[in-house]
Amino acid sequence: MYTRIRCTQGLEVHMDNLQRSMKIGFGRNNLHQFCEALLDPLALFISILLVSYLFEGAIEAPSMISALFAFCVAFPGQSRLHQPLSRCLINILLGWFVIAFLILSLGYATRSIDLFSLTTILHWLWIGPAMQVSAHLAFRYFTVLLQLRGDRQKVVIVGMNEQGLELAKRLCRSPYYNVEILGFFDDRTADRLPKGADWPVLGDFSELYGYCKAQRVNSIYLSLPMTTQPRILAILDNLGDTTASVLFIPDMFVTKLIQGNVHQVTGMPVVSVCDTPFRGVNGLIKRWSDIVLSTLILLMIAPLLAVIAGMVKVSSPGPIIFKQRRYGLDGEEIIVYKFRSMTVCEDGDVIKQAQNGDKRLTPIGGFLRKTSLDELPQFINVLQGRMSIVGPRPHAVAHNEQYRKLIKGYMVRHKVRPGITGWAQVNGLRGETQTLERMQARIEFDLDYLRNWSLALDLKIILMTVGMVYKDEYAY
Repeated sequence: MYTRIRCTQGLEVHMDNLQRSMKIGFGRNNLHQFCEALLDPLALFISILLVSYLFEGAIEAPSMISALFAFCVAFPGQSRLHQPLSRCLINILLGWFVIAFLILSLGYATRSIDLFSLTTILHWLWIGPAMQVSAHLAFRYFTVLLQLRGDRQKVVIVGMNEQGLELAKRLCRSPYYNVEILGFFDDRTADRLPKGADWPVLGDFSELYGYCKAQRVNSIYLSLPMTTQPRILAILDNLGDTTASVLFIPDMFVTKLIQGNVHQVTGMPVVSVCDTPFRGVNGLIKRWSDIVLSTLILLMIAPLLAVIAGMVKVSSPGPIIFKQRRYGLDGEEIIVYKFRSMTVCEDGDVIKQAQNGDKRLTPIGGFLRKTSLDELPQFINVLQGRMSIVGPRPHAVAHNEQYRKLIKGYMVRHKVRPGITGWAQVNGLRGETQTLERMQARIEFDLDYLRNWSLALDLKIILMTVGMVYKDEYAY
């Protein structure tokens, strides 16, 4: 993990060595991750074929096509190995509801669902998630079994700091790492080290090589700031004569990265510091689910849209649809639709937020805003590709220009399409932002959504939105 900066010839050599060592160890980690990524897709694939065989009497073309479709929708499966078991099971079930809804909705829309009996469908609705849960439980069991069958690995950590101590705690808590943490090495005096650590300081950096050789240490974690480059290079030189694996923890991972991960670009290791969660397959899944859901919703609410449009027209003079400029994906301006709920159509450089008892509201405007019915036309924006069903709520351009100067990381929320509903809104941050602190809290929830996105989280937000439509005190 490094950024290729031509500082010194010695650093270039260590970078090349690190890259080669990553390629050597990359295969084993990738195999484990690949197997985990196949758990959910294979479980769904097999469940459809199994149910078809048991209750239809044969595996025919419709069953095979449905199984392949389910595999594609679920691939790649989410990594759940290091989640608590209860959270793992909840996420599996939430993800299952999303996938089952998409598959059944598409089957209903294309009439292909008529090719299967009701008995087959009902049995698949419980056999599918049961196989997913069983696959993850078996994967956890065999992972622990393989770790316990191997020799316990001796580990030392260089640098007794926040990230080094956090790593030690996580290694000890996890049942998937069969390690013994012998202690830390640090050059600082005792009065400058963290108090109350559970592991001893074994010595300073000059004693590291001798100790690791004498104790036959298996792994050495370097938890040092990247600003201490000369010291890191010296340690790597000293450890060149040992058989221990050396792993470096960049101190940038102490910060809250947005979709932080390590991947390769033309064979070079690259660290993602701030990225969108919707690259590659995730982006296709997100967009496809938006299209399917918004199409179905628009078909279902078409009569309601017509009724609301008529009520808006007769309640006050002005257009039925209010079009407002917003910032969308990558900060590009988009036009967002809403049923007009006010007697004015402000879209200038200064916009006054809606307030409780706002006199600008039309006779039915308060009801539309309270129930969020004014936002139903935004499902058209979703079909257009301007918005998503779930994502950070779009702010008026005037508000964006105001707050991007006041809140650090404000524009990062535009790494994804804005949503009709969002993580901040279902956590009580809907409506007027009376203070800067309230807007900062909203942005933190938006960034948290980017860090932790999953289909299960989207489903959770949708369900929470439905449950709080009539309960939100800030909706006006």
